[in-house]
Amino acid sequence: MDKVTRLATEKGVVIFSKSSCCLCYAVSILFQELSVNPTVYEIDQDPEGRDMEKALMRMGCNGAVPAVFIGGKLIGSTNEVMSLHLSGNLIQMLKPYQAFS
Repeated sequence: MDKVTRLATEKGVVIFSKSSCCLCYAVSILFQELSVNPTVYEIDQDPEGRDMEKALMRMGCNGAVPAVFIGGKLIGSTNEVMSLHLSGNLIQMLKPYQAFS
């Protein structure tokens, strides 16, 4: 759990993902389309991935991945992110992390 907490707070927008997960990919693309470059940790490629997945589930993330953190706070998985996006609240949460070219 310590590793997950540390990684989740080191950057503004963090996604814990699995390389074979299409929903993880979709969430990452959504953030990029909103001009946010998230830090993505592929837990299936980390030697401590199983422990990280268990920690994410203990933290309240349904299905473990994608697990999205904004400003160090757990936002949730795909359903929570999409609900925030559809309500217009996600863009407000992401404003401090947007990079406009």
